[in-house]
Amino acid sequence: MNQQRHKRVIISGGGTGGHIFPAISIANALRKIDPDVQILFVGAEGRMEMEKVPAAGYRIVGLPVAGIDRKNLLKNFSVLLKLFKSLRLARKTIVEFRPDVAVGVGGYASGPVLKQSLKMGIPVLIQEQNSYAGVTNKILAGRASVICVAYDGMEKYFPSEKIIKTGNPVRQSYDNLEALKGDALKFFGLNADLPVILVLGGSLGAGSVNKCLSRNIQTLYNSPCQWLWQTGKQYFDEISQMVPDSFRSRISVHPFIDRMELAFAAADIIISRAGAGTISELCLVGKPVILIPSPNVAEDHQTKNALALVSRNAAVMIPDNMVESSLINEATNLVKDGPGRKMLADNISKMAERDADMRIAREVLKLTEK
Repeated sequence: MNQQRHKRVIISGGGTGGHIFPAISIANALRKIDPDVQILFVGAEGRMEMEKVPAAGYRIVGLPVAGIDRKNLLKNFSVLLKLFKSLRLARKTIVEFRPDVAVGVGGYASGPVLKQSLKMGIPVLIQEQNSYAGVTNKILAGRASVICVAYDGMEKYFPSEKIIKTGNPVRQSYDNLEALKGDALKFFGLNADLPVILVLGGSLGAGSVNKCLSRNIQTLYNSPCQWLWQTGKQYFDEISQMVPDSFRSRISVHPFIDRMELAFAAADIIISRAGAGTISELCLVGKPVILIPSPNVAEDHQTKNALALVSRNAAVMIPDNMVESSLINEATNLVKDGPGRKMLADNISKMAERDADMRIAREVLKLTEK
């Protein structure tokens, strides 16, 4: 009797934590359902997935793909060369790995892998995280088998018969945050008697937020709060030098926070970019949020993500160009506004989608049967 061949899945995409952590969540869910499933990641050379994916226990192949330079069009000749090389390497990878299905989570590497998979007759599942669909996903959607989305109204961009609303996969459930609060405050060296404002600039940091806070270190120290601040690695050294040792009891600065469940447990208010994966996590966390959409993303999709919450009184939004003038006041005023905080927390909790990773994994495995 022939030995049964294990199912094989390629997962492509990355570039930021917003794409990488959902991809790893899907992979973990696939392994939960079928421990024998073979998984290969494909990412972009030099991007953070090349470090984070192996750390999570998965093999990854890097493509030389890069994004289009909108400011300097002459530089795009090398981008086209990299795309051509990436398409060839993606095809070679697919031929060698022989996947039953290809999953795209967004990011530079997703395009070449999904395009070549479709050419070779391999079923494709697209995971669109944002409320505004990316260009690559819109182009590929017509030939994809399934499109998993996190927001209502995505029929504007995709064939409605292919859409399944699953929510975005996140790192974990965040169901036990209240029980973790004491441990979380100890872990970060924070005072249980003062409210905590958690500042997240995304995995790469947020320039405008970092600039605003670093220019107002004395104000942060004098405020009736503690600040737990993830700066992003590239900003950390400079900001760390600006915070005197005597202020560290009130201002706790970190390049990157690995123990996000503890950061969320410690927080009373969260300041964050509005990436789709981050918003999905924040809905599960269920705490008051101030969203600052990044202006440096395609089609301004983070503003559209944020407005989906603001329209339901589930978050406060500050445009990036108003951070300097209003962020600290908005945050400290919200600390004092108990009813306002409760309303935001209740409304954002209602938007939580649970078990998205398992729902997507089940759709992936259905496609392997084809």
